[in-house]
Amino acid sequence: AAWKTYVRRADIQQRRVAATPRLRRGYSGRYLAREETDRFRCMGMEILGSSLRACERPEEALPVLKASLALKRRHWWRDEAYILVAQTNLASCLDDVGRGQEALILMREIYARRIASYGLAHEHTIQTGSNLIVTMFRLGLYDEGKTLLRDQLVPAARRLLGYDHDTTLDLNKNLANAIQEDPKRSRDNRRLNQRDARRRDLFNLDTGDDLLEAETIRQDVVQRMRRVQHPGTVSAEGALSMVREDLAATRVDSA
Repeated sequence: AAWKTYVRRADIQQRRVAATPRLRRGYSGRYLAREETDRFRCMGMEILGSSLRACERPEEALPVLKASLALKRRHWWRDEAYILVAQTNLASCLDDVGRGQEALILMREIYARRIASYGLAHEHTIQTGSNLIVTMFRLGLYDEGKTLLRDQLVPAARRLLGYDHDTTLDLNKNLANAIQEDPKRSRDNRRLNQRDARRRDLFNLDTGDDLLEAETIRQDVVQRMRRVQHPGTVSAEGALSMVREDLAATRVDSA
């Protein structure tokens, strides 16, 4: 199942890249002359913007996605789901062009509205939260992002999707990445205190050592990927080897 999902995503990406010039010509010729209230015109605009992003042309995609969102707010303001999708695409594009702070503000709004509309235990909410924490980590907001993962996203994904689901595994990998990249990470082998109890709850840890936590998370991800023959197993194994090298190096330094 994991291989089928991986191949399907790659195929969709390739199709988008190949079709983007035709989409641009088709949109200009077929939809641009239609009324603003024509839903197909709005859908075509969104597809064109997303395809430009998929082709790694976010600067061209940005004005298209902005116009698409403005159109939806003007004529379909009651369609919450429709607007949230457009906001998500715009936020991701803002992040692509390096406007992380603007993306973060928009992603926080989207996440809050997802929770209000669907609750935390919903795949759309979890995916929105995943997008949010990626932007947080790019901006160096490690503490806030790790808290969001530990307290909300990882437990919700496990309950709703299962431990072996791609989204759950991605959230675990993001948590491990943040732990390793955080300049304030600990390596003192202290015992867990009450404030850190969520670490024990998530991964049965009995230490407050950040690198050991990252190793435990990555080992769990690798084991689950191997069991389902996941196409990302080799990459996950490489990440596990790197955190073990970090652990070995800090042990030598402290000796």
